[in-house]
Amino acid sequence: MENKKIGVSIWKFCKELWPINRSITGEGVDQTLRKIQLHIPNLSIKKIPSGTKVFDWVVPKEWKIRNAWIKLPNGKKICDFKNNNLHIVGYSVPIHKKITLDELQKHLHSLPDQKKAIPYVTSYYKKNWGFCISEENRKKLIDGEYEIYIDSELFDGSLTYGEVLIRGESKREILLSTYICHPSMANNELSGPSVLTFLTKWIMSLKKKRYSYRIIFIPETIGSLTYLSKNLKHLKKFVYAGFNITCIGDDRAHSFLPSRKGDTISDRIAKHILKAIDKNYVEYKWSDRGSDERQYCAPLIDLPIASIMRTKYGMYDEYHTSLDNLENVVTPEGLDGGYQSVKLCIEGIENNCYPLVNILGEPQMGKRGLYPTISNNIKSNKVKLLMDILSWSDGKKSLIDIAELCDIPIWETYPFIEKLKDQNLIKLLKAPVK
Repeated sequence: MENKKIGVSIWKFCKELWPINRSITGEGVDQTLRKIQLHIPNLSIKKIPSGTKVFDWVVPKEWKIRNAWIKLPNGKKICDFKNNNLHIVGYSVPIHKKITLDELQKHLHSLPDQKKAIPYVTSYYKKNWGFCISEENRKKLIDGEYEIYIDSELFDGSLTYGEVLIRGESKREILLSTYICHPSMANNELSGPSVLTFLTKWIMSLKKKRYSYRIIFIPETIGSLTYLSKNLKHLKKFVYAGFNITCIGDDRAHSFLPSRKGDTISDRIAKHILKAIDKNYVEYKWSDRGSDERQYCAPLIDLPIASIMRTKYGMYDEYHTSLDNLENVVTPEGLDGGYQSVKLCIEGIENNCYPLVNILGEPQMGKRGLYPTISNNIKSNKVKLLMDILSWSDGKKSLIDIAELCDIPIWETYPFIEKLKDQNLIKLLKAPVK
């Protein structure tokens, strides 16, 4: 019941963010961050000026869009930005003129294979303008004079992102990142920041945190490049694990994309958890990358960041279209599943350790109330599991290793580890013995 309530709450937050027109810069990003800040009061909102060099890139001019439409020869408006913010090509320059249908067609974008869908199109780094329209409506256009109007501006402003640091017992950090740069799309955009908002609230509620948590809400690509350029030295020193959180709200699949190295703690725990909750989860290769993991795991950066998703970006028909909505793609159940998968991974990292026995030989479990005092041929599964966990506790194997050797999810080891620790039969090491 509690899980379902979380999914419903996240879905409602998605709905609240839905109307906002987001891009890589602009008021839509600021509005989104302010709404997130209502849930996470200590979220710090930071602005990086246009023209700032970030590695091989430059923070672009800020884009502001107020209105846009096309007027048919009969005077009727279509592709009205105020009706659907996907109708405008992102970063379109201002224009107001009358043109022929042939000229207009050069600036229209549609999807012949998805006749009812409005595509999502951008032109961030080259001045251009355009409209997005369903193929169905594009086919209805007739020869004549069309009036086009885009009330926008590009100016020296800033790129905005949100950041919160939640301190734990250690300075070592878990980095959680999501992006806030797409207009009204549900799985590709809103699921990530909405799920991460509620995960952040959960992390803040934990009384004990072994690790510190660095959580960022950024524009994709240019935002991660900007953040890395400002914080790389610190991140390389302190980030122990992390996840890029995207496309995490549908209920069709669970998916995993590894870090470039492929063998980090993030990779190991994500694959372990996803296998436990969905044996049919889809595992992608590094060559299938396409989101901010490209920056976090780039050569010379190589942070231990993996991606946890429901249906991966580009792998569902509605991706980057108006069909990616809160009715037929993202569901409360899907959002809950995404939330729980990342939560279990975080708990797994928090609890992972290297158990080491304190006693030579097999300990006398009966006198500790951990084993039947009457000998017979029947041993409960719990007793056998307890003894199996103890037998693998050589200080060289992690709790993830032990869980896999026992063929159980890591969370099922937690109560056994607590019992063994309470009886002083094991000690929990932070690193493996040599």
